[in-house]
Amino acid sequence: MDAADMRRRLKAIFIGSVGNLVEWYDFYAYAAFSLYFAHLFFPGSDPVVQQLNAALLFALGFLVRPLGGILFGHLADRKGRRIALTLSVTLMCFGSLMIAVTPTYASVGLAAPVVLFFARLVQGLSHGGEYGTSATYLSEVAHPKHRGFFSSFQYVTLIGGQLLALCVLLLLQKVFLTPDQLKSWGWRIPFIIGALLAIVAAVMRRELPETDAFTSARQTQKRESSLRALMRYPRQLALVVGLTMGGTAAFYTYTTYMQKFLKLSVGLTDDQTTTVTASSLIFAMLLQPLYGAISDRIGRKPLLIGFGVAGTLFTIPILTNLQHAQGPLAAFMLIAAAWLIVSGYTSINAVVKAELFPTHVRATGVGLPYALTVSVFGGTADLVALAFKSSGHETGFYYYLTACIAVSLIVYTLMRDTKKASEID
Repeated sequence: MDAADMRRRLKAIFIGSVGNLVEWYDFYAYAAFSLYFAHLFFPGSDPVVQQLNAALLFALGFLVRPLGGILFGHLADRKGRRIALTLSVTLMCFGSLMIAVTPTYASVGLAAPVVLFFARLVQGLSHGGEYGTSATYLSEVAHPKHRGFFSSFQYVTLIGGQLLALCVLLLLQKVFLTPDQLKSWGWRIPFIIGALLAIVAAVMRRELPETDAFTSARQTQKRESSLRALMRYPRQLALVVGLTMGGTAAFYTYTTYMQKFLKLSVGLTDDQTTTVTASSLIFAMLLQPLYGAISDRIGRKPLLIGFGVAGTLFTIPILTNLQHAQGPLAAFMLIAAAWLIVSGYTSINAVVKAELFPTHVRATGVGLPYALTVSVFGGTADLVALAFKSSGHETGFYYYLTACIAVSLIVYTLMRDTKKASEID
């Protein structure tokens, strides 16, 4: 690989990753700021119930992700990865802008949560197309010897999106706004920022080079339905569902739900909650390329099995001790321990899925079953956890998460190591 080829690959990975970061910032801003705007859309006096309603809308936003996976996956597999990536981030711009200008319950009544729900559907549609196309693009553009390392930047930017949302929250909390201003109107600011960033990302993505894998396959591919072509790969589709189930439940537990858990269950203050969550996300970001590079040396399967075994054994002890943590430092150490486990999945799951499918169905094959699984087990993590808490049986969620990881462990044990039999090659 010469210097010019390396520069081309790095530029493509950088632009693709920046767009991915913006997409996930927009999506996570809802979770990060729901503590501040839930009371404006869901009247009542119980903050847990208000957060439960906000979590329900967060989960409902995942319902259309499979549709996004089909539409944008078909577009990526037929017209190219670049156009699909550009359109997905453009759609996210509209979703964020809608949330920024949505009136409150006091102004328009039930219309307020309805409009908020529609905006979440738009964001969910965008995200359904983003993951499969982004995973496909980064895996195809990376050099074969470093595919695990470079594709891990999908989750670096995915986690970075939430970190950026938390940094905006921290700045608004500490520097620019009072708590009352933040709860009254300041929560709209991050969604305006997200819409503007999405426009920048869309312009950048227009300059993305198409991948060599798609360009070569385009010359020989037949014109047929993406879904019909995808049905020829039932084993691969089942594998994506199985390997995603435990990982996505764990990922959303330690990202979107963790902020609420630290506030409502651990009892940290707003500032402590934001600081601990942001610090743990920085730690998680640093782990992704490290684990990705390790997978390039020893294979993907050992990391997945490591996540499955450790997640099954230690999820309940970690969350139980976290619930009774004495102060922010103890909470951070426990969440960091969880990320040492979960990163065995997050760092390489994108490349593993991409390596399962041939080029002409890769974006759809990665995006559709992933979106279906995340809709059931990832997007509902907040909802399930808060439902257990609201019923007085919070520890039940710990066992639920452990069971999800255990099922995925069975899949990891039985599947082949995709690094040794990659369809990308």
